[in-house]
Amino acid sequence: MDALPVWLKAADDQSSLLAIHAQPGAARSEVAGVHGDTLKIRIQARPVEGAANAALLTFLARQLGIPKSSLTLIAGEASRSKRVRVALAAETVLARLEVQPKAG
Repeated sequence: MDALPVWLKAADDQSSLLAIHAQPGAARSEVAGVHGDTLKIRIQARPVEGAANAALLTFLARQLGIPKSSLTLIAGEASRSKRVRVALAAETVLARLEVQPKAG
């Protein structure tokens, strides 16, 4: 497989780390492409009392076809810049996420 995108890192334990730029309060939840060195994800939930973080993990679990318990928000609880650990190999994450290449 080709090199992984900059927003996706493979961990030693066969899990992956996603660098995410979250945009809460969107019209609908969706993968919106690449934002700098992160994967941009629009989330419909508002950033109130952790609702957007919970919605982000639910959205990722649905997109990846895994239980929400297989995802862990490891950084960025109160920020748009987030890091999420995924209990899947990086190549599997990349294959399951529908990411459009950045328009050049």
